[in-house]
Parts: sequence; structure tokens; C-alpha cells
Amino acid sequence: MKSEGAEGQSRPSIGTCGQTADTGSLDSGSTTDSSTTSTSVTIRVARFTPRQARPGRTASNPFAATSSPFGSRPGRPRGKRWTQEYKVHTSPEQTILDCLLQIKREQDPTLNFRYSCGHGMCGSDAVLVNSTPTLLCTATIGDHAKAPAQGTDEGADSSQGFRRTGQARDADPEPRQNTEAVRTGWLGIIEIKPLPGFTPLRDLIVDTDTMFEQIRRFRPYLRDGAGPESETENLQTPAQLSKFELLSNCIACGICEGSCPVYAGGEAFAGPAALIAASRFINDSRDQHRQERLDDINQEDGILACESVRACSRRCPKGIDVGEEMWRLVEAVNR
Repeated sequence: MKSEGAEGQSRPSIGTCGQTADTGSLDSGSTTDSSTTSTSVTIRVARFTPRQARPGRTASNPFAATSSPFGSRPGRPRGKRWTQEYKVHTSPEQTILDCLLQIKREQDPTLNFRYSCGHGMCGSDAVLVNSTPTLLCTATIGDHAKAPAQGTDEGADSSQGFRRTGQARDADPEPRQNTEAVRTGWLGIIEIKPLPGFTPLRDLIVDTDTMFEQIRRFRPYLRDGAGPESETENLQTPAQLSKFELLSNCIACGICEGSCPVYAGGEAFAGPAALIAASRFINDSRDQHRQERLDDINQEDGILACESVRACSRRCPKGIDVGEEMWRLVEAVNR
């Protein structure tokens, strides 16, 4: 896993984010239209630099829940917070990760973010893009850049169902296209923030240790005594495999955790990622500890803390219906 910044080294470029729309053909007979403007986007990043601890002084809180597994999950770390904007020349087909890498190389080497594979397989680059948890490496500029409507504040989104004071009720609810932005080739604004529910370490890098601790808490592996004692293979039918096959594709990116109002709100909750890992083995016919696993998740901070709002199902990069699986766990526990 790579973290762009002081925590790691940057990877070699995997794409050219600076390609412009006025690039002509390599044919010697072709010409480039100089009147065509390049496309650009404004990246608005919520940055954070932690405050260095003073030597010889340790913070103590008499009300800290030291016996709780959530005691190591502070609410708001101290440090400097600010919003910084970058203008990047790019194209709608490029990913946000490519643009951040370009910013890192050409504009601001102090910008910190995390990524690893860059292809939506590791889940290490989950952030909040325009208030929606998603992966940097799969989110494209064209899908997330928002151009402000004419006559509105820059970056305002009028499609969220809120009516501005003084606006007519029969006004067009869809924001009108900004003709000036189209003429100049400006695609719009993309706001990026760290994933909610996790302690920020620096800029877009968050501490995911608590999530993995909760996943390990439910023992996500086939335990001793799984399957019949024989020297042959422990075969499964296609119907048995279908019960957990999709769940095994979870990459523990934390998007469902950042979407969950309980987990992201700081409540005592193991989180949907840990419960998905538990459900994968609860539904595995080779495991002989189904009842014990159901007892493990039947806790106040386990499945009982789920409010079944299904917000965790909206943006799963692997297509898992997390909310439906949470409901099935509730039914299994009740039975």
C-alpha cells in the first residue's frame, strides 16, 4: 500500500493527466487548431496537518472508555484544517487519482493521499468525493465534476432537494449549464474529503486500524473442524457457493462504513465491513460454527446496532448489497 506524502513514496505515472483537448494527430500532415482550448477542472481538497505532541506531556482523559474496543477511536484529532484548490488540465476520461498524482508531481508535493493498485482492487484509496464515498482510482472526472449553474454561487448544488430563499417554486430544478465554463473548457469543481468515520492522519489519509480490528474480531477464516473428517475434498454445490461467493469479493475499502450513519456518526458499532466478513463464513457450508458466529455478532455493538437504513449499499465497488445482507443477518439472529 502506498501513501503519497511523508508516509510513502510515489509510484511511477500510470497515465498522463495533463493531456489536453487540443492535441493534434502525430501525422506530419495534420495541423493543430490553436483556437481550441484545453479542458480543466478545479480540485478542492480538505487538508489536515496534525498537531505535533509536545515533549514531556501526555494527554489524559478520565472519561475515556479504555475497556471499549472503540476507545482508540478519537472523535476529532487536533491539528490545522484548511481547504485548498488546485486547477488541473485534464480530460473527462481521466480518474481523480490521476489528477491527484499530477498535482503531487507538478504543483504541491506536500499533498497526502493513499493508494496501492490503482485499479479498484485493493480499496486503499477510498475518500469522500462530492459528499459520496468512492474510490479515487475508479471515479472519473466527467462523472464527478460539477459546473455551477448561472446565477448561483460557485460549486452550489441545486439538485439536492433544497430550495433557495426567494426562488420561485416553478423554477427549473436542474442547474443550467454554465456557458462561460463550456466556452473556456472548464469542467467544474470536485470536492474531496477524507472518509468519514475514520480518524484522519494527514490530508486524505485516515486510520483504518479500527476497521480491521473489528473484522478480525469475528474470526474471518474457516476454523478447526470445518467440514467432514475425511481425506477427500469438501465439495460444495453451486447453490451453497452462491450464498457467500459475492461476499468473498469484499475488499475492505471502508466505503460502506463511511456511508453508514451509525458508524460514521461515531457510535459503538462494529461496522458493515466486519459484519460482511462474518456473514461470508456464516453462510459457508464448510464451517461448522454457524451458531457461535451468530452469537458473536448478536451484541449491542454488533448487528443490534444496525438501523437498517441501507445507506451502506449505495456505492459498494464490488456490487455487494450490504444493506440486504445486514437484514438477512438480523433475520438469522432472530431465528
